[in-house]
Amino acid sequence: MRAELRAMPTMLRVGLAETIAYRAEMIVWILTTTMPLVMLSLWTSVADEAPFREYTQTDFVAYYLGALIVRNLTSNWVAWQIAEDIRMGTLSMKLLRPVHPFASYLATHLAGVPLRTAVVLPVVVLLFFTDARHVVIDDPGRIALCALSIVGAWLLTFGVFVTIGSLSFFLEKSMSIVEVYFGLFMLLSGYLVPIALMPTWMASIAEWLPFYYMLGTPVEILIGRYPDVSSVWSVVAAQWAWAAIMLAAAAFTWHRGVKRFEAYGA
Repeated sequence: MRAELRAMPTMLRVGLAETIAYRAEMIVWILTTTMPLVMLSLWTSVADEAPFREYTQTDFVAYYLGALIVRNLTSNWVAWQIAEDIRMGTLSMKLLRPVHPFASYLATHLAGVPLRTAVVLPVVVLLFFTDARHVVIDDPGRIALCALSIVGAWLLTFGVFVTIGSLSFFLEKSMSIVEVYFGLFMLLSGYLVPIALMPTWMASIAEWLPFYYMLGTPVEILIGRYPDVSSVWSVVAAQWAWAAIMLAAAAFTWHRGVKRFEAYGA
C-alpha cells in the first residue's frame, strides 16, 4: 500500500497524459452514453398534458440530465483494459512492477475524471438554466451526500468492471458478460426509466441489486426524491456496502485468476 501511495501521483500524471492523447476516443465513448437525452424527449412528451404518476415535465428534465451527468462521471472501461492485457500478455509487465496492477488501473480511470467533468459541465449549466433548477437540491448537507453517492457509484462501477475483466483469466470471451451486464444495467439502474415508475415488483428487485446504486441513487438524491436526510444516509450506506462487496469480489476473482495467467500473448 505504501508503494502504491508513493507512486500514485506519477501514475495519475501518466494516466492524464494518456487521456489527453486519446481524448477523441474518450469523447466518442462519452457520446455513446446519450441515451438519457432520448428518454428525456420521450418522457417529457408523455408528461406534456399532465404529470405521469408523481413526475412532471420538470422532474423528467432534472432526472435525465442528472442521469447523463452521473453516467458520464462514473462509467469506465477497465473491463476491456484488463481483458486486453490478459489476451495480449501485456499484463506480465504490470505484474513485474513494484505496484499492484489495480493501482495502475485505478490511476488511469481517476485521471479521466477531469476530462469527463469538463465534458458534462455544459449539461450542469443547462440543468441550472432550465426549470429543473427548482427540483435540484440546494441544501449543503444533501449536496455533500450526493457527492459522496457519486463517489460510491464510481467505486461500485469500478469494482463490477474489474470483476468482469478478471473473468478473462477463466473465459476466452468474458466480454460477452458485459453485454448481459449492460442489459440489466439499463433496465434496473434507472438509466432508461426511473425506478419509481416501474411496476412494484420490478422496483423491489432493483432496490436489492447493485445496478440501482450505480446510477439511480445519486440521481434521485440530486433531485430530492428522498423525504429526509436519514433516508439519504440509509441509501448511501447501502450503496457503499455494495461497493465494498464488489471491490472484494474483484480482488478475489483477480487473486484466483492471476494464478492461471501464462502470458501466452507476450
